[in-house]
Amino acid sequence: MNARLDHRNPLVFDTHELGRRPGALQRLSRSVPAPSDLGIAGVIAVPESAPVELELRLESVMEGVLVSGTARATAEGECVRCLEPLTREVKADIQELFSYHDADDRGRPKAEPGDDAEDEDTLFIEDGLFDLEPVLRDAVVLALPMQPLCQEDCAGLCPECGVRLADEPGHHHDAVDPRWAALQGLAETVKDGEKDDMDGAGFGTDEKQEK
Repeated sequence: MNARLDHRNPLVFDTHELGRRPGALQRLSRSVPAPSDLGIAGVIAVPESAPVELELRLESVMEGVLVSGTARATAEGECVRCLEPLTREVKADIQELFSYHDADDRGRPKAEPGDDAEDEDTLFIEDGLFDLEPVLRDAVVLALPMQPLCQEDCAGLCPECGVRLADEPGHHHDAVDPRWAALQGLAETVKDGEKDDMDGAGFGTDEKQEK
């Protein structure tokens, strides 16, 4: 069973006005501060306390209250290619059923409440209140890109020196084919040897001329 909910929490909603009349409907608009870790850790997320705009529809059904709507916020992160900071407007769709503890899966009152093990994934209404935070968190994570980019065609960073390629479109390094590197070294060795031979030959010629 969920811990007792605090009605002062901006993500806790009161359903008393709906009652338990199937078909009763309530529409809500609310701006709430983002809870911590609202997003993908280390990748992109809505900053804590940043405004999240909620547009919700609460509908009373036999089993509980069906909550649907949208959440809008601005997420911050960094490009996975060039590591530049970026922002993204995120719109997350919300739809979740908050169940009554005393109703079975067909909405009928349980004969003996508490006998059946409650599904750990089921969210419940506690004293007429429900907490939207876990639903909001899941919805935002699903709406965010797993690999955010500053722009779709971001060229990333140079693997040789790390410069951002978008800032220097013509940036490149002269690459030496490793298959020719050994031959290039051999050629330089031969040239050095020929130079030494030439120096030695000149020295011998001068000696003969002196004799």
